[in-house]
Amino acid sequence: MGINIGICETEAPSAPCRELRGNIVKVHLDDMSGFEDYVERDVKVSLEEAKEAVGDWEAFIKRNRINPETDAVYMDKVKKDEDRKVLEPLAVSEATGWIVLEGLPDNIREAVLAKAGDDDRLTGWDMLSFDEMNEMCANCPLSWDKGRGCIGAFGPDNSLLPEIAGRHGCPIVASVPESAKTGKRFTPQDAEELLREVEVLREALPEEGKMMVRRYSGPVDRMEAVARISVSEGCGFFFF
Repeated sequence: MGINIGICETEAPSAPCRELRGNIVKVHLDDMSGFEDYVERDVKVSLEEAKEAVGDWEAFIKRNRINPETDAVYMDKVKKDEDRKVLEPLAVSEATGWIVLEGLPDNIREAVLAKAGDDDRLTGWDMLSFDEMNEMCANCPLSWDKGRGCIGAFGPDNSLLPEIAGRHGCPIVASVPESAKTGKRFTPQDAEELLREVEVLREALPEEGKMMVRRYSGPVDRMEAVARISVSEGCGFFFF
């Protein structure tokens, strides 16, 4: 297992994803009782029935541009009117458990949110494509990891860097494995201390040997980048 470093991006006013991450778009309910009228539904035909109805299956998926790996034929994916006419009589409507929050009455929205767990919520950020996410990260002022985003590698969980840090009076770096386990969040004030520790470690690593310099200069550089962003943006950071 490895340990990573992350920025608390939602604490930074200049983070372009901040508003998206804070906007809950839809939630999933395992128990839809009382909310049946608000749940999204899939209108679909089973693969077995669809294949029998359309005849030439390969031609069907090609002209409708349907993924050959699909688990059913979803009617909103069928582009050709002639195919829709064939399949519509066979289609069934199934509740997905997902509820879109936009447009819901305030009391219903509050009730749905209260019932949905944290892992059953999708934000505006979750709704973006990978290409859209990558483009936003590449242009983000918090993208400290060479334009790849605000998360990067500290190293393996058996890294010797915390041990080295402990010997040289660097408590934040020394505590990284424990902080990753407990989910501790560090503040911009902690980031100022981390910058001090980075300078100490840069001087200490050569004393530990050339192998330690080669192995841990990268993590030290990444911690410096995180700390500088944390200070300049006024946001926290964490190890996980």
